[in-house]
Amino acid sequence: MEKIELKAEPRTSRGKQVKTLRRQGLVPAIMYGHRTDPVCLQVEAPELDRVLARAGGSRLITLTIGGSKGTHMALAREVQRDAITGSPLHVDFYEVTMTEKIRVEVPVVLVGESPVVARGEGMLLHMLDTIEIECLPGDLLDRIEVDVSGLDEFDKAIYVRDLNVPASIELVSEGDEMIVKVEPLGVEEEEVAVEAVPAEVEVITERKAKKEVEQA
Repeated sequence: MEKIELKAEPRTSRGKQVKTLRRQGLVPAIMYGHRTDPVCLQVEAPELDRVLARAGGSRLITLTIGGSKGTHMALAREVQRDAITGSPLHVDFYEVTMTEKIRVEVPVVLVGESPVVARGEGMLLHMLDTIEIECLPGDLLDRIEVDVSGLDEFDKAIYVRDLNVPASIELVSEGDEMIVKVEPLGVEEEEVAVEAVPAEVEVITERKAKKEVEQA
């Protein structure tokens, strides 16, 4: 797996001063860990965007802090973003210890094609987007692939318990959680159509039918 690197500088700006920092194209951040005292940082916005797009929340970032020796292995644990632009406003980096296990949410990626879907008879319902795992930082997965080619009948499903992961990975998510299933086409549409009939229309239709019976 490729190495993801990010350079940061110590930050002295606090409170309302961070607005000035952002106008300068910098994003405030903090690095912490159960073996690390919190360290206030600032990183360049374009570089941070690039790193976050590659790392997400489940890939290790090699963090270099100006003025200090060595590097720090960290995860982007929480990213606050602007509601309109989506630009990062603040990032929490969690420094890991390579000899201690951590828990991480890993994205689920569907691969292959269900024969039912290929024939145009059904659709996939993707129920679970991430799965929680526990492992050493060096064994982290950037994603878990789920092969749907075995879903060749309606109502077949794949659960967390069906996953085949390396022995170094422990699945924390409940085994009975459904990841994906195949449904006949039109099931959801029919249910929506029935629910979409307004109560007022039903009442008017009922009155009309009653009136026709009385006039007969």
